[in-house]
Amino acid sequence: MNLDYIIAGLGNPGERYTFTRHNAGFLAIDYLAQTFNTKVDRIKFKGLIGSFEYADKKVLLLKPMTYMNSSGDSIIEAVNFYKIKPEKLIVIYDDIAFDVGVVKMRKKGSDGGHNGVKSIIQRLGTEEFPRIRIGIGVPKDDMVKHVLSEFEDDEKQKIFRAIEKTAQGIKILLENGIDRAMNYINGDVVV
Repeated sequence: MNLDYIIAGLGNPGERYTFTRHNAGFLAIDYLAQTFNTKVDRIKFKGLIGSFEYADKKVLLLKPMTYMNSSGDSIIEAVNFYKIKPEKLIVIYDDIAFDVGVVKMRKKGSDGGHNGVKSIIQRLGTEEFPRIRIGIGVPKDDMVKHVLSEFEDDEKQKIFRAIEKTAQGIKILLENGIDRAMNYINGDVVV
C-alpha cells in the first residue's frame, strides 16, 4: 500500500494511563479514528494501528505500545516499512510548556525535554518531522506525578477542545498542506 502520512500519537499503554495528561497523544489518535470512521486496533510495528483515506490521502494512525520512553522503537518500524519521509510523519504529544488546551504545530524541532520525542529523534536520526503539541499545564510540583495525573474536571472541556482542534488541523493538512494546517492550529482562526 502506498501511504501518504503516518500520524502517531504518544502515550503509555494500559488502562491506568488512559486519561492521564501524558496520554494526550493517544486521546487525539482515538478522536481521529472516530472522526475518520476507523479503529486503531490492529497490532503491528510494536503498536496499535488503523488506517483511513481522506482528500485522496492514505493515512496510518499509530499508537506505540512501547511506553513513552521507547516510542521511537515503534515509529521507526512503521516509517521504514512504508518508506515514509520524516516530513510525512506527524507526531502528536503532550507538552508541559503550555497551559491545558493550548495546541501548537511546527515542522521540526528539538525534543524539548520530552522523552517520547527524544526516542523518536534518536531512532529516526533527525528532528525534521512535524509535530502537534497539546498543552497539559505546567507542573506545580513533581513532574512525573503531574504528567501521570488525570485532568481535573475543569480541564476536561479544554483538553477536549484541544483534541477537536488537532483533528480539524489534520483535516486541513490533508486537504491543503502543512502550512495551512499550521496557520489554523497556531492562530486563533475558527473554522
